[in-house]
Amino acid sequence: MNNRVIERVTERVEAILKRPPVEVEASGRHVHLNREAIDILFGKGYALTKQADLSQPGQFSCVERLCVKGPKSSFPNVIVLGPERNETQIEISNTDAIALGIPAVVRLSGDISGSPSARLIGPAGEMIIKQGVIVAMRHIHMVPKDAARYGVRDGQSVSVYIWSNRSTTFNNVIIRVSPQFATYMHIDYDEANACGFHKGMVGLIEL
Repeated sequence: MNNRVIERVTERVEAILKRPPVEVEASGRHVHLNREAIDILFGKGYALTKQADLSQPGQFSCVERLCVKGPKSSFPNVIVLGPERNETQIEISNTDAIALGIPAVVRLSGDISGSPSARLIGPAGEMIIKQGVIVAMRHIHMVPKDAARYGVRDGQSVSVYIWSNRSTTFNNVIIRVSPQFATYMHIDYDEANACGFHKGMVGLIEL
């Protein structure tokens, strides 16, 4: 490796290290439900029961669990996240998709048009959602002041370097900016295993 290449690599690393780190969270398979789905799966007028607050303001894990069934297999005891949403959505990993026999469609949360279907089984009933099964695209939630601090904008794609015993760089990480967010990077369990994830891990954004 010649001196110029070494200089360029050094400059790149120094530029990355000057940026503030962003905390990383790993998200397992889970379900978001709309009012219709809650009524079918748990009973008319049922209210989801909060178990614990999540890092994003207003979001929480629920006591309730569901079975997610695909053509090949099923996952019992899948956690439900609240509050209720306008559309029902199931978020899984690529490995989960293979096990269920469902195509792994990578989308940002909320972008479910044309995504695969699955059966949800609850204590009061079951239903087939016609669309809504996605592998969530890795992303970073940010409040506007942090977006300005990091020098990024809503919808921008960045790379994030993860320093660990399995250090790696995740490309195509989407920035999502809103005053309703808290600043965290979210990856799924496949990605978490790939980078040796542990609680409190941070990443460094590279534009």
